[in-house]
Amino acid sequence: MILKKASIFLVAAALSFSSAFAQTPKKEVPQSEMQRVYEEVKTPHKYGLVVVPPNNSKKTDCPTVFRKGNKWYMTYLVFDGRGYETWLAESKDLLNWENKGTIMSFSDDTTLWDAHQKAGYLALQDYKWGGSYKLNKYDGKYWMSYFGGNSRGYEQGPLSIGLAYTEKDPTKVHEWQRLPKPVLTPNDPDVRWWENRNKLFKSTIIQDKKKLTGYPFVMYYNAVGDSLENNLKTRWYERIGMAVSDDMVNWKRTVEDPIVHHPVGITGDPVIQQMGDLYVMFYFGAFWEDRKGGFNRFAASYDLVNWTDWNGDNLIESSEPYDEQYAHKSYVVKHKGVVYHFYNAVNKKEQRGIAVATSKDLGKSKLTFRTDSKSEAINK
Repeated sequence: MILKKASIFLVAAALSFSSAFAQTPKKEVPQSEMQRVYEEVKTPHKYGLVVVPPNNSKKTDCPTVFRKGNKWYMTYLVFDGRGYETWLAESKDLLNWENKGTIMSFSDDTTLWDAHQKAGYLALQDYKWGGSYKLNKYDGKYWMSYFGGNSRGYEQGPLSIGLAYTEKDPTKVHEWQRLPKPVLTPNDPDVRWWENRNKLFKSTIIQDKKKLTGYPFVMYYNAVGDSLENNLKTRWYERIGMAVSDDMVNWKRTVEDPIVHHPVGITGDPVIQQMGDLYVMFYFGAFWEDRKGGFNRFAASYDLVNWTDWNGDNLIESSEPYDEQYAHKSYVVKHKGVVYHFYNAVNKKEQRGIAVATSKDLGKSKLTFRTDSKSEAINK
């Protein structure tokens, strides 16, 4: 199933479906339509770091942006050596952000399955392109998926996907409640060949009222698994797959193969936006045969199952001192005619922060970063 060249666009490799998907037509998105998407979402104006670690010993990662009222909010990950926690920041203009605090913290009880890793990603957001970007409730709760684990260190040990929820205001700092056990693990009876190597990573959950897959809730996530070439066992095969649910709690895999993948390296961190009848998946690639470092790209679909890959230029790639190592892990929104592409920026010293690029030149004099109560100019 592995394609010979990463530059060749791919239609999803899901050739073996359960009966729930048997009638789903496989429809490729024309590259002319993909070009239209590229022109709509490209962000050539980089503004630098907008969220930095709470102190210099920590790293930030993986932004998720949502809106409530006239303010914007961002959840993101903080790594301090022990593992990941999930934090919250606030902004009035999408450029200047203030750290607010932790919403999923390390556990005092180190016997819990997720005691040392809680990497959260908000679920059930309005994913209409240029829409409200608000968080929606299900069963009276706001939801967040996360990957968790019980090993200390950077993405160490087995990692599984769990769910957290809150009935409180998601814009206020408080600990979210977590389901007692993960909903997807690399040891499940239905685990696929491409996700059987102990690590499930970022997940995105959308609510599909049309039930294009036959289910109201769809999860996209990336994981590490085997290769189909000589059963090669290598860290650098990481791919995107999907699961579905009727109730947000019980999840199952229905597609045998990954839906977006490449010959080598990482294909990961999917985020969905809807543009008319087209669904766009922003994701990052790394360590491909024909592209260096880490970079952001996209794929598109008419049915949420079969995906066509963009075969043109990267959306975001390394070009500045603060992102010269990697420029990856997207979150993209459009507001008042401007596209904001948030991404993880890593320099040669492995310092990690969250940066933004925009579709229009907004003037860098507007940009400062805030950490706690202090504000200072960046990128001097």
